[in-house]
Amino acid sequence: MTAPDNWQKSSFSGGGDGSNCLELASTPTTLHLRESDTPVTVLTTTPTPLTHLLDAIRAQAL
Repeated sequence: MTAPDNWQKSSFSGGGDGSNCLELASTPTTLHLRESDTPVTVLTTTPTPLTHLLDAIRAQAL
């Protein structure tokens, strides 16, 4: 699989040197997530499971 080249850092990334951030990239069918300080490790998913995960996290935060 070819790695995406459109990585974007989270707007919630902290200050400092900017190397402790969550990055997201997309292709037509998948989403790719990685941490800035370990960019070789990439989690690949589709929008539906990621939406379910984020919904569950938000529900726990209430």
